[in-house]
Amino acid sequence: MLSAYPACFIKEDTAYSVIFPDLNTATCGDNLEDALSMAVDCLAGYLYSANLERESVPPASSLQDIDIQKVMDELEVTSDEAFVNIVTVDVEEYAKAHFTKSVRKNLTIPSWLNDAAMKQNINFSQVLQEALMQKIGLN
Repeated sequence: MLSAYPACFIKEDTAYSVIFPDLNTATCGDNLEDALSMAVDCLAGYLYSANLERESVPPASSLQDIDIQKVMDELEVTSDEAFVNIVTVDVEEYAKAHFTKSVRKNLTIPSWLNDAAMKQNINFSQVLQEALMQKIGLN
């Protein structure tokens, strides 16, 4: 599912600061392209972490409701190149590609269970992942 939040992009010297006013979080980039990429990463990380911690996430403001001058005043920065843009990300897909990596786990099961599962060509890793996801309520 696609998530979208407004972000303030503020050019400072050659770099950009990126602030998500609704989420009270920020990131930066060396240039505009990097700032856009970092904004997606920041938004995905924030929403992914909030989901894992079962924290509520505030709704996104409309683009028109964001006062970039007010944001800059609060941060005590000035810039002639500042704008508000919607940043979108599919958190689930982004997490699969960037936040999750496989780790090896050793486990012990009864021999008879191993034999029965092997006869049915059961993928042990997949079954364990599915069971864990169900157990922690993510499935």
